[in-house]
Amino acid sequence: MKKLLTVLLCLSLVLGVFISCSGEKETTAPVVEEKVVETPKAETPAPKAEEKKEEPKAEPAPEPVAAEPVVFTIVNGAEPESLDPHLIQGVPEHRIYESLFEGLYAYDPETADAVPGLAESYEVSDDGLVYTFTLRDAVWSDGVAITADTVVASWLRELNPETAAPYAWFPSMFVAGAGEYNSGAAGPEAVKIAALDEKTFQIELIGPLPYVLGALPHYSFAVVPMHAIEKYGDAWTSPENFVGNGPYILNEWKPQQHISVTPNELYWDAEAVQLDEVIYYAIDNNNTGYNMFLNGEVDWMTTVPNDQIEAAKMRDDYKDNPQLATYYYVFQVEKAPFDDVNVRKAFSLSVDREALVDQVLRSGQIPAVGIVPEMTGYEGLGYPEQDIDAARELLADAGYPNGVGFPETTLLYNTSEGHKKIAEFLQQEWEQNLNVTIKLENQEWKTYLSNRNQGNFQFARAGWVGDYQDPNTFLDMFITGAGMNGGQYSNDDYDQLINKAARMTPGPERFATLLEAEDLFINEDCASMPLYYYVTLNMIDTDKWGGWHTNTMDYHPTKDIYLK
Repeated sequence: MKKLLTVLLCLSLVLGVFISCSGEKETTAPVVEEKVVETPKAETPAPKAEEKKEEPKAEPAPEPVAAEPVVFTIVNGAEPESLDPHLIQGVPEHRIYESLFEGLYAYDPETADAVPGLAESYEVSDDGLVYTFTLRDAVWSDGVAITADTVVASWLRELNPETAAPYAWFPSMFVAGAGEYNSGAAGPEAVKIAALDEKTFQIELIGPLPYVLGALPHYSFAVVPMHAIEKYGDAWTSPENFVGNGPYILNEWKPQQHISVTPNELYWDAEAVQLDEVIYYAIDNNNTGYNMFLNGEVDWMTTVPNDQIEAAKMRDDYKDNPQLATYYYVFQVEKAPFDDVNVRKAFSLSVDREALVDQVLRSGQIPAVGIVPEMTGYEGLGYPEQDIDAARELLADAGYPNGVGFPETTLLYNTSEGHKKIAEFLQQEWEQNLNVTIKLENQEWKTYLSNRNQGNFQFARAGWVGDYQDPNTFLDMFITGAGMNGGQYSNDDYDQLINKAARMTPGPERFATLLEAEDLFINEDCASMPLYYYVTLNMIDTDKWGGWHTNTMDYHPTKDIYLK
């Protein structure tokens, strides 16, 4: 099983993030050309002079048959937290972002590698620290030009502490001076980004990061319409005020129902856009979404309910693929009972991950012991093992022999039948193996994200899809003070290892440093409990829709989708 994942990931990593796929859009009915049908001359004697000749009448021309608009519909999961790229952090929001905005780079739909977006080309210094980008001629959907100054202002807005961007820690792991500004230790002048002229943008990195281009399509590097934000404030993402630079513009937003986008006529690559409308349905009930797909009400279902997996596998429109993503539980290490590392280790060791993926998930997921999936050159932490005796001994060492005296403890997860079934399985595991009772609490997406980021939980469900194809994307979010480090994990040695790796050149030594950090985080401190590596589960008829491809990042830009 491990070898299969490794091979598939290796193939994906060799290829890398998204190329625009074009195809002619077919209409549902042909356009009928106008023509006049003449009546042939009568073969009769000429009429008498006193008789009036009757002129032949032309038949009316048929009306042209208008092509039906091509509408692509998606079950997108939860209601988006926001449409502001600097205030989002989830997969549902990411899908919408790809339609409405475009940064320096975008995603290739086949490989999930980075391809030029606003940046037409780039140059890199010999030491790998300075990247200089040449911007293409592009404008916002209201016609205002996008310049290098726009990029500078956008990135500074993301990093501004007052913005409170949940992903500001991410560019801080790349751009020199960004972390200092975001933390309040320095002003915006510390951030090493600059507009050299109207079309030339430059950044200085904290080290020769080999994965920087793969990270730039991420929404934390988004370019936003500062002129619209200054004019409308928080209301700039309303349909009547919206300004974007992606392949589509916001057409309609009905909260808790759907978001509709239509083609952006001023997009620099507008000819590549083949859909007339994309509708994102806010449906977090997987069974509802799946039934909508089966009934032909939607074109793309982004997951499959656990109890429908076997039936779904029999269908041609079922698409699965190994994903560069990890499902895990995160411990809040500053709150009892998980402020004790022995309790954390006991919980992790007592779980049968193989039974979880085989009996509950049943979709080919890979049991995980590490937070980082295996990838080319990175061996990972190995395969998980359950050890109930060791778990019980650790729990006793923490002061809870056979679970006696264990305090009330609640597991937090976001509303989803799939997350609920996983939580219930683990709840039974801990009751049976450790004699402890765990309460389950579910919250809607936005509330759950807020509480998890702020550390308002004892332990919580989490999932992470790599932002780029390198082990660092799974590790850097756990450094001290990182915006998404809701578990409040902090270890100086771990921080130093991550920062050391960021300044190393690519190769085995760098991967060894990252593996040392992962071992410290998982095996020694047990700050999180990885459960499995994802498999993408999608339902879509690729005989009908082109431009949609399986890839390890599960990225599918609607710009590239077309009706065959």
